[in-house]
Amino acid sequence: MGPGDPVLGNGKLARRPRGRPGRPRLSGGGGGRLSPATQPTAPPCTDFDLAYFKAYSHLGVHEEMLKDRVRTESYRNAIRQHQDFIAGKVVLDVGCGTGVLSIFCALAGARRVYAVEASDIAVQAADIVNENNLSDKIIVLHGRVEDVDIDEQVDVIISEWMGYILLYESMLASVIFARDKWLKPGGLILPSHATLYMAPITNPERYHDSIDFWQDVYGIKMSSMKSLAKQCAFIEPSVETITGESVLTWPCVVMQVDCYTIRVEELQSITANFDFSSMLQAPLHGFGFWFDVEFNGPMGIEANSDATVVLSTAPEDSPTHWQQTILYLFDPIELKKDQIIEGSVTLSQSIENARFLNIHIQYCCGGRSFVKQSTMR
Repeated sequence: MGPGDPVLGNGKLARRPRGRPGRPRLSGGGGGRLSPATQPTAPPCTDFDLAYFKAYSHLGVHEEMLKDRVRTESYRNAIRQHQDFIAGKVVLDVGCGTGVLSIFCALAGARRVYAVEASDIAVQAADIVNENNLSDKIIVLHGRVEDVDIDEQVDVIISEWMGYILLYESMLASVIFARDKWLKPGGLILPSHATLYMAPITNPERYHDSIDFWQDVYGIKMSSMKSLAKQCAFIEPSVETITGESVLTWPCVVMQVDCYTIRVEELQSITANFDFSSMLQAPLHGFGFWFDVEFNGPMGIEANSDATVVLSTAPEDSPTHWQQTILYLFDPIELKKDQIIEGSVTLSQSIENARFLNIHIQYCCGGRSFVKQSTMR
């Protein structure tokens, strides 16, 4: 995203001008069953995985996602856009939750839908399928997608795999596994592409509420608490909603994901360089991350529209349950207009737990060098 780029609507059809090339692909798209010698190997199910699945057994998690209209309607719009491709085909829903995306696909005419869910909410998903008289089309499979048995190839893979800062929870690896094992050549993956962005942000209110509060508490001096307050408030990434007014520069792209071609190994560590120029004179309080995803078909497959459905979590777009992820500095840096902030950011899977995400930012500003690192647990 840069000056002059269109701000794509949230879950709406964002028209791509004719003649403008789409995001480049490394191949023609689609997956295809691998030979037995190259079938993907299922990773072991760890205690961390079991804890992750247990967390998704709670109703509140699914209620929050379903009440996120931007998220849910984006998927429904994408399914409708690709209805001609989905009708009469076999669909695999990776991490189906309550089954809403599976039901959308069935209503779009899918011949069969495999709804795979590792958490115990799969029991309720099966009840919902029966309640909507779709048990003849939707098969709910309770287990990890790496462990279930599906005796046919599929034409479509759909999944809501995105975590905070896009990669947190590492669910994309399960989508890649499913693609390599079951997706037919020329098959459809929804969403198809994702882009993670980063930008410096300012947020005086947040800093005031968390840190300056301790300066004077009911007339009592408590500034000695500030050091501890900074550790408690800013040691870990914060998931919260900011506005476009908090963003100090045009964002940089940290990574782009092509779900048709990306490999699991590429998710282990990602590094991107940045060179920001502040558009404002304001305190730098930290760095913000957000993402968008697109729902494109494989090359050569026409959708019902020449537009692309885009789900954005950017600060200037309608809020979602993903919000934005902010890595706050312990002490703000006063920026001048046009001041340069340059450096690099590395996102890597935690050795402790691959679902955790390490964030390492090293940067120079005003002739000084800084390092900020944290782990999203």
